[in-house]
Amino acid sequence: MNRITWSEFEQVELRVGTIVSAEVFKEARQPAYLLQVDFGQSIGLKKSSAQITALYQIDDLIGKQVIAVINFPPKQIGPIMSECLVTGFYQDDGSVVLAVPDKACKNGVKLA
Repeated sequence: MNRITWSEFEQVELRVGTIVSAEVFKEARQPAYLLQVDFGQSIGLKKSSAQITALYQIDDLIGKQVIAVINFPPKQIGPIMSECLVTGFYQDDGSVVLAVPDKACKNGVKLA
């Protein structure tokens, strides 16, 4: 395990956002969705490509709150610029379970 310092961890902006739109990302090499996530008024909407198609349908995602890293530099993924990293946990079969708050949170709040 690679250890980091507390100050390094504090630099990671893990925030709660609500998925407001999801669509199949047709141009992705691996099956993925293109998500729009609302992080509240001060941060706004951010796009993300998420390889979560094995366990989630589009209708299940709209309105779901997720935890995402919002301060990575934008990353070109095919024809889109991904602006945040929606987090999750890999399962043995390679599928991803989203990291989500267990109670509703205000969009944009930082992980404590």
